[in-house]
Amino acid sequence: MHVLQKEQSVYKFDKDNTPALTIESGENVLFNTFDCFSDQIQSEDQLVTSIDFSAVNPATGPVYVKGAQPGNILKVDIHDIQVRDWGVISTLPDIGILVHTVDPKTKIVKVEDHKIVHFNEEISFEAKPMIGVIGCAPAGEGIDNMYPGDHGGNLDNHVIKKGTTVYLPVNVEGALFGLGDIHASMGDGEICGTGVEIAASVETTLTTISGQTIPRPMVETKDSWYTVASNASTDRAIQIACEDMQTLLAKKWGLSLVDAYLLMSVAGDVQLCQCCKPNPGSDLEVIARFRMPKLAGMSPLIQ
Repeated sequence: MHVLQKEQSVYKFDKDNTPALTIESGENVLFNTFDCFSDQIQSEDQLVTSIDFSAVNPATGPVYVKGAQPGNILKVDIHDIQVRDWGVISTLPDIGILVHTVDPKTKIVKVEDHKIVHFNEEISFEAKPMIGVIGCAPAGEGIDNMYPGDHGGNLDNHVIKKGTTVYLPVNVEGALFGLGDIHASMGDGEICGTGVEIAASVETTLTTISGQTIPRPMVETKDSWYTVASNASTDRAIQIACEDMQTLLAKKWGLSLVDAYLLMSVAGDVQLCQCCKPNPGSDLEVIARFRMPKLAGMSPLIQ
C-alpha cells in the first residue's frame, strides 16, 4: 500500500498542483490527514477566529492515477477510516443557521477507543467516521477546499464512510485526487458548520473507469445509490441532484424520464448533506443528495 503523510496536503483542487504520489489504476493508498483546522486548535481556549484561515480543509494529495483521462470516472473504494482519540467542535464566524443565537465557542471532545464520542460527562454516542473533503482537480480554475462543486471538494456528506464507494468525474489527466476533513461524527446538515473535526488515516483503492462519465460525484453504499449536487440555492441543489438520478435511472434501467420521476418519488429520498450556510455572511453553497435504493433485479448504475 502506498502511504501519504498529512504534511503532503493542498488547500485547493487545482490542475497545476504537483502530484504527491503517482500510482497505477487499482492500487491502494493510505491517506493520513490533518483535521480541518490543520491541527491548529489544541485547546478550548483557542477560538476559530484566532487561526490561520488560509490553512483550513487541507486535502492530502494529490494522487496522479496513470491512465486517468478527462471523461473517465475515478472510483474510490473506502476500506477503513481510523480517527484520532480527540476531536474539535466549534462555532464559525458568519456560518451556521443558528449563529445569531450563540457566542463563539470551541469544544474538545474525547473519542474513546476511536469508537465512542464523549460530548460531555453525561452524553456520549457512537463515532461514525466520514470524509468531508474528497475530489479531483477541476478542468478550469482551481477551487478552494472550503467549497463543493462538480469536481467534489467540501461535500460534507456523511454517507462517505467505511465500506462505501465514491465515483468522481475525471477532469484532467491523472485525476489529481485528494481527500481530508475527516469527521468522527457529523449530522445531516452540519448546521453549526463543524462536525467532530479530527485527524485520521483513510485506506482506499483508486481505480479508473473508462467508457463512462458522470457530471458530478456519486456514492454507492451496500443498499443505495446517491447523486450529489451543490448550489447557492437549496431548491436548485436538490433539483440538480434529482435530475442526475433521473437521467441515470432512465439510461440504466430503461425507464422514461416520467417513469423515473415517479419511481424516485415513491422509493427514493431527498437529503441535505450540508445547509449551514444560508445566512448573510456566507457565500458558500448548500449540498444536497438524492438516495435511490438498490432494487432487486436492477442493474448497477455504474459498473
